[in-house]
Amino acid sequence: MSKAPKKPGRLTKKHWIGYAAGDLGGCMTFALMGSMVTRYYTNILHIDTLVLAGLLLVWNIWDAVNDPMMGVLMDKIYSKTHNKNGKFRPWLLRSAPLLCITFIVLWTVPTFFEGTALLVVLFFCKILYEGCYTMFNIPMGSLLSAMANNDEERASLSSARGFGGMVGNMLPMLIFPILLQTMGENSAAFGAGAAVCAVIGFVFCLLHYFWTEERNVTYAPVTEENKVRVTDIFQIFSKNRAFVALCLHGVCICTMQYVSSTLGTYMYSDVLGSIGLMSMTTVISMPLMIVVLLVSPKIAKKLGLENMIRYCLLIGSLLYVGLFAAHVVMAVNPWVHIIWSSLATGIGMVSIQMQWGLVAEVTDYNEMLTGKRNEGTIYGTFNLSRRVGQTVGNSAAVLALGWIGYDSVLAASGGIQSAGTIFGIKALCVLLPAIFCIGSWAAFKFVWNITPEVRAQITANKDAIAANQVEK
Repeated sequence: MSKAPKKPGRLTKKHWIGYAAGDLGGCMTFALMGSMVTRYYTNILHIDTLVLAGLLLVWNIWDAVNDPMMGVLMDKIYSKTHNKNGKFRPWLLRSAPLLCITFIVLWTVPTFFEGTALLVVLFFCKILYEGCYTMFNIPMGSLLSAMANNDEERASLSSARGFGGMVGNMLPMLIFPILLQTMGENSAAFGAGAAVCAVIGFVFCLLHYFWTEERNVTYAPVTEENKVRVTDIFQIFSKNRAFVALCLHGVCICTMQYVSSTLGTYMYSDVLGSIGLMSMTTVISMPLMIVVLLVSPKIAKKLGLENMIRYCLLIGSLLYVGLFAAHVVMAVNPWVHIIWSSLATGIGMVSIQMQWGLVAEVTDYNEMLTGKRNEGTIYGTFNLSRRVGQTVGNSAAVLALGWIGYDSVLAASGGIQSAGTIFGIKALCVLLPAIFCIGSWAAFKFVWNITPEVRAQITANKDAIAANQVEK
């Protein structure tokens, strides 16, 4: 007789803090990969930009494909072993020290080499770090589906992840610049900064492991019907419309996010006249984000998580359209732009903070449709869709600058861009985000198919599975 899983109790504050610690720990290293690592490559390792561009292409491809690979691996191993410690948490314990070590190695070991040897060592150090980050990030994200049982719990854990990610992105940007200012911009300072952030991240990764619990555990025996296969992802795409909607949302919202972040400096420097004002968007956006993360679980309980996200996307897009119209007909005061755009971005970005709960719901739906939970495969492939959006956003933003005739030489000399270029910057930074928000909204409006009736069927299916396990 197999042991039936215990009936899950309520989420506790310990669960909430533990889940927040996961993204905090991961972001302690990941944040530096977006903000400081290019400077490390060029100013410390002195890598030629053309060579670096080639390396980045290969690394980005690896970053994209290893997410679904890791997800499938977790699903397959658990289907065979049914590890008593859970499906995801054992991976957290394995990956946390590896993530810490490989990050420190990436920022220190290549400095001892030169020429071709440096490039080879750097290449594999980056590959190892990204592999270990994926080994931590995929089970950390997938864990939400094993912890939450309803929209309120999913929204609560998504808020927890949002808080953790916010702190995890801020701390490295406080620590690293101080060390560079104190020690000078040299290899020792970069190595020390990486080590401090990696160790802090490791501590929080361990807290994530010890303070979380897999509350939704199934022990179904492996049969030909429920055997996990690499090709399961094709079945998920063909049967699970809600998953397709979620992936379309991932592409749209990440494209919007990365177009905005890539082109934001041009809006402030060339249109509003002061790039320094850009820092004020953080001052205004931070309190708004905190309020959103605090109230979202209660709103999701009343409206449903998907409905809340859909309404926020629509409101955010309308605010962007209104701001663009204002820019067309008048010279918008910079402070008006800052406040207006911060509201539009903050409301639209609710979908990014809360989307993790929908991944859990899609997983439950997939279990009803196919008899397989496939949490790792689903989360990993959703992450791949987000990577596509990031790549498209970055690339499209750079290409668009050329299309609108942006003159970098003129900008360097303090000159004013042409009227057509100024209009193009406004369209790219204000109107384009509205279009991608509408695209994400449309995915939930016309493709997403988990209705209250379907949600009731999902609940009945989960109850039936639990009852069947009790009988066995």
